[in-house]
Amino acid sequence: MEYHDSEKAKEVAGRVEEFMDEVVIPREREALATGEEITMDEIHEMWEMAKERDLFAPQVPAEYGGQGLDFSDMLPSFEQVGRSLIGALAIRANAPQEGNMHTLEMVGTEEQKEAYLRPLVQGELSSAFAMTEPKVGAGSDPKMLQSTAVKDGDEWVINGHKWWTSDGLDADFYLTMVRTDLDAHPYEGTSIILVPRDADGVDVVRNVPHLGGHGITEREGSHAEVKFDNVRVPVENTIGEEGEGFQIAQMRLGGGRLTHCMRYSGMAERSLDIAKAYLQEREAFGSKLEDKQALRHRIADAETQLHAARTMVRHAARELDRNDARIEVAMSKMFAANVTNETIDLAVQCCGGNGIGKDLPIAHFYESVREFRIVDGADEVHRRSIARWAFEDVDEAEIENTLQFDDDLRIDALDE
Repeated sequence: MEYHDSEKAKEVAGRVEEFMDEVVIPREREALATGEEITMDEIHEMWEMAKERDLFAPQVPAEYGGQGLDFSDMLPSFEQVGRSLIGALAIRANAPQEGNMHTLEMVGTEEQKEAYLRPLVQGELSSAFAMTEPKVGAGSDPKMLQSTAVKDGDEWVINGHKWWTSDGLDADFYLTMVRTDLDAHPYEGTSIILVPRDADGVDVVRNVPHLGGHGITEREGSHAEVKFDNVRVPVENTIGEEGEGFQIAQMRLGGGRLTHCMRYSGMAERSLDIAKAYLQEREAFGSKLEDKQALRHRIADAETQLHAARTMVRHAARELDRNDARIEVAMSKMFAANVTNETIDLAVQCCGGNGIGKDLPIAHFYESVREFRIVDGADEVHRRSIARWAFEDVDEAEIENTLQFDDDLRIDALDE
C-alpha cells in the first residue's frame, strides 16, 4: 500500500526493516527456540549497530543523540520495530522511555535535559512515568489523583502510591504526577515532578504480575508498584510549569498513543505474515489451508482493517502537527487496539497448535496485545470522548425538528 509518507520517512523505515530482518528478528528467533535470554550486553551491541546505521532513537533531536525525525516521519519506523518482540528496545524507541524523552525534550529545562535527557537517550539511565494509582486513585479517570506534593521551602515533600509504573522496577528516575494545589481543580492543580530512584522514601514494592511478558530479555519491562513516603526533592525538579501536569501529560500521551498504534500494527502485520505462510504450507481435508474460502475471507478482512488503521493513524499524526487532534487520536487508538487484537487472534487460530505454542512469536504477541485495549486509555474512555464530541456537534434545532420526545427526555438524552 502507498501511504504517501515522505521520502525521508520511507527511506529510514526501509533501513529499520533491514535491521529488523538482518539482526533483531534472527536473534529473537534463536532466543525463542533455545530459551536463552537476550542479555543487556547484546542489546547494547544492537544500539551500537543502530547508531552505525543512523537508526538509533529516531524520535529524539540529533543534538541529544537521536535521528531528529519529525513525528509523522518516524511512525513508519515504529511500525517496523513492532514486528519484533525486542524491536523497539533494539533502537531505543521503546515505551515508556520514548515518551519520557519526548516530555523532557518538550518542557524540560536545559539543566534537566543535560542531567537526564541526554543520558536517557544513550541508555545510561532508565526512566518511568508514575501516574496510575490503586483504587481509589487515578486510573481511567485521572482526576481521581491522590498523590500529593507540598512545598517546604525550596523542596517538594511527596506522598503517594502508584502502580502499573512501566519500567518502574529498573528506573533511575520517575516522572511523577501529583496534586500540588488541593484547592484547585486537578486539571489546574497537578504537576509532574522528577523523582530520583535513590531519594529517601522511594519504595519500589514489587513488579505487579500481569498478562503477557515474553521473557526473552534479561531485563524485561516491568509494571511496578511504587510508594512515596515523605520524599523530598528540589522544587527545580518540576517538569514544565507548576500546575500544568495534565496539559503536559496530554501532549505526551497524544503522540504516545499513535506510536503505540504503529508498534502494534507492525506486530499484527508480522502475525498475519506468519499465518499466511503457515496456511500456504499446511494441508488438511484434501487441500492446502490457503485454499479454504472461509480462511481467505478472514485474511482479506484483516488486511482491510489493518490498512484502515494505518491510514487513520497517519491522518491523526498530520492533524496532531496542526492542533491537539484529541478526537482523531482517540478514534485511531480505539480502532487500532481492536483491529490488532482481532488480527493477532486470527493468526493464532490459523496456526492452530503452532499458534498457541511459543516456538513462534504470535503467542507472545497475543498475550501482549490484549493490554492495548486498556493502556493509554481504555476503549470505553475513548468511546466516551468520541461520543461527547459527536453529540456536542449535533445541531440542537435539527434534534427538535426530528425527535418527538418531551422536553425533559430530550434534555436527559443530550446530557447523557
